[in-house]
Amino acid sequence: MTGSRILVTLTLLAALASVTACGRKAGLDTPYEAAVQARKDAEKAHQPVPPEPDKPVVDKKFILDPLI
Repeated sequence: MTGSRILVTLTLLAALASVTACGRKAGLDTPYEAAVQARKDAEKAHQPVPPEPDKPVVDKKFILDPLI
């Protein structure tokens, strides 16, 4: 019994370690920032440039915002 428990524990630890290593450390890009970066990358690589992205709309305050 102890051998199987050790094996299960090691398997769970390995799965946990592999899951925690995924992802980016930096913050996520907004869709606008990603589109601007895609344009810059396309210009550098001399590829067709995607259309100019629209600037994001300024966030309007809502009465229930403080509850979130």
